[in-house]
Amino acid sequence: MLQKNTLLFAALSAALWGSAAQDVNAAVVASLKPLGFIASAIADGVTETQVLLPDGASEHDYSLRPSDVKRLQNADLVVWIGPDMEAFMQKSAGQLPETKQVTIANLSGVKPLLMKGDDDDGDEHDHDHGAGAKGDEHHHHGEYNMHLWLSPEIARLSAIAIHEKLVELMPQSRAKLDANLKDFEAQLATTDKQVGTELAPLKGRGYFVFHDAYGYYEKHYGLTPLGHFTVNPEIQPGAQRLHEIRTQLVEQKATCVFAEPQFRPAVVEAVARGTSVRMGTLDPLGTSIQLSKASYSQFLSQLANQYASCLKGD
Repeated sequence: MLQKNTLLFAALSAALWGSAAQDVNAAVVASLKPLGFIASAIADGVTETQVLLPDGASEHDYSLRPSDVKRLQNADLVVWIGPDMEAFMQKSAGQLPETKQVTIANLSGVKPLLMKGDDDDGDEHDHDHGAGAKGDEHHHHGEYNMHLWLSPEIARLSAIAIHEKLVELMPQSRAKLDANLKDFEAQLATTDKQVGTELAPLKGRGYFVFHDAYGYYEKHYGLTPLGHFTVNPEIQPGAQRLHEIRTQLVEQKATCVFAEPQFRPAVVEAVARGTSVRMGTLDPLGTSIQLSKASYSQFLSQLANQYASCLKGD
């Protein structure tokens, strides 16, 4: 009898320790850093948030490593935009139960807010494919612009959806999750107002961005983009396209051209050279920001500062 009890105790403790070890590994896994900003605000003090895409990598051409696949399988909750943005995750996410994922593009409140994407970068026959450059067949563009994390309104709806799923998965943490959502919404409203005030004087100042990513942010804050160099950042625009952009910069009296930390193409510098157009950098992934309760608000503010410093000429 004693031996039987000892064995039973050993089995029970193994089961308990096993589940505890699993909980340590389990977390909210966000595909991209800005989604990690939103998720970490909601999960703060409840569970860890991890980001799949490493800093400096591009969501447009990433490939999952075996360790990434394992993280997705072990996650309590996976947060992503959907296959039109993170094509690299489609297979792995397809194997996860619906209860364990938030697919932001599919949220009922988000669908009416989707903006049409620009499938054509005006230069489809004149791409310069550098060594190892990927063609369009590797890069799926859907009908809509999928850079959804750049919309403060979609960020709020995403936070609500993440909160809802985590409450289902961790009902014992409901009070903390409720408080976190309330804090996130209050902080977002304050930051949104501050950013709106900072960017209001810059309405009407024209500029070009490197790739077609910022539509939600620009529309929300009333900014005035004149155009973009490319839809797919993996493909450098060709000579004809660059000539058109240079002509537009001069004719439309553009104030700025913006590059990005992940893509600092010589083409941006070449186009701006010899004109009075200033060069700035926009970071659509917030690579320098650490995950925290306040990180999404920091992200919105940082973008505002990046726009303002070039458009104002500081």
